[in-house]
Amino acid sequence: MEETRITEVERIIECYERRAREGKELNAPMYSPLAPDVYLSGQEKERAFIRWIKTCGIAPLDERRLLEIGCGNGDDLLRMIRLGFRPENLTGNELLPGRLAITRLRLPSGVKLVSGDAREIAVEPGSFDIVYQSMAFTSILDDAFQQDLAAGMWTLVKPGGGILWYDFLYKHPNNPDVRAMPLQRVRKLFPEGSLTSWRVTLAPPISRRVTQIHPSLYAAFNTVPLLRTHVLCWIRKP
Repeated sequence: MEETRITEVERIIECYERRAREGKELNAPMYSPLAPDVYLSGQEKERAFIRWIKTCGIAPLDERRLLEIGCGNGDDLLRMIRLGFRPENLTGNELLPGRLAITRLRLPSGVKLVSGDAREIAVEPGSFDIVYQSMAFTSILDDAFQQDLAAGMWTLVKPGGGILWYDFLYKHPNNPDVRAMPLQRVRKLFPEGSLTSWRVTLAPPISRRVTQIHPSLYAAFNTVPLLRTHVLCWIRKP
């Protein structure tokens, strides 16, 4: 009998359902906001957002429209509101209905939430100043799917806006469900964009270990650029 090939969307959903069964979902203890490695990496990410805003001329924030692809439990949308984005100018997309339900409870009612495949979001081209993704592309193993999604994101950005990108630079050695997203790949996905990038985030396995000794060790180890495993990029559209 010929084996039925699942789609990339089905594979991603199955992967996250398996992680939930294994206790590795976003609400798992290892991702608790009270854990030093979690809140310290979150604080660093927020500082990186501030650097992006100031360096790339994003302010005034209350006039900017932002879409997040794969918004998870809404943590980054909450950060954006705290930094000055207006809730009614924010839209979050999430593939997993369970996550989206949690996000709806956490965010102000003015934030628009859209479920389903991000490639099928029904909005006009050029509707957003910023289209943001955090850790979504790492979970997409299919090159064609990545290219389709990147092309759709680029279409949704207005001229002079851009893609805000946060993701792994390296493949996780013990997780076959994710892939590396080096800067060469990012540039290939958005060949028309002008890219500015910052290395951020102490490698999570190192962060978990050293912060168990003392939270101050996060900053000490993070001074070594090679130990930072993520990149924040601003990919400006001409």
